[in-house]
Amino acid sequence: MDQRLKIAVFIDFDNIEIGVKTTLHTQFDIAAILDGIKERGEVVTKVAYGDWKRAGDYGRLLSQHAIRMVQRNLTPGGDKNGADINLALDALEMAFTHDHINAFVIVGGDSDFITLVEKLKQYDKKVFVVGGRQFTSQVMQKNCHEFIAYENLVRRRDTVPGPGPRRENGAAAGSTDVAKAIPLVKRALKVLSDREVSPQLGLLKSTLLQLDSTFSERDYGVSTFRDFIEKVAKTGVVTLRHAGRSMMVEAVESEEAGEAPQAAAPV
Repeated sequence: MDQRLKIAVFIDFDNIEIGVKTTLHTQFDIAAILDGIKERGEVVTKVAYGDWKRAGDYGRLLSQHAIRMVQRNLTPGGDKNGADINLALDALEMAFTHDHINAFVIVGGDSDFITLVEKLKQYDKKVFVVGGRQFTSQVMQKNCHEFIAYENLVRRRDTVPGPGPRRENGAAAGSTDVAKAIPLVKRALKVLSDREVSPQLGLLKSTLLQLDSTFSERDYGVSTFRDFIEKVAKTGVVTLRHAGRSMMVEAVESEEAGEAPQAAAPV
């Protein structure tokens, strides 16, 4: 059984707030981020670093979520590297002194934190990065255990059922064609086959994330991984079967897929 994650959240507030405002043209929603993190484990501590003298009402909003706020003091030249170092040192200290914390979430897209991400991974901690796809460093997106796109978290909150006409739960406007995910799904299934591991639904998703930490089923217009793989199955490249309470995902050999129509043709 997988060990339940005990999560520490470290927020580079200035980075994420400015990124959301300049690329998505909206206000930063801390509640959406915390809701997404809570789905992955138990949040045991939350710390945000920012210039709270200029943060306006955000200080009050973060306090309502029991987030400890650390003042970030910029140098006269506006350099915030010293404050970034404080965040990194605090995270590493927590990794050393709190053995029960086995996962860290870095909220922010600054590539300066890649060294922190790598160090936490070396100390056997699971690392999530939360940020916008447009303003989070590709290096950060690709080298954490899972990248959680801020856009997906906010989109899901916007599609919670309420009064009036309902959209399909979790469906995203302008979602990506599922065909683009097929090569990654095939690669993940091959990895599981090479390991001689049963291709269970949950194991397949964890393998997908190992191969591409930016993967998210929400990019394909669905709210759950099961909905995603059922969508993939409709393309004919995989088959689904139940084994007790588990669902198995099996690749369809291309030769078999090509022979099926021929067998059905009249003689």
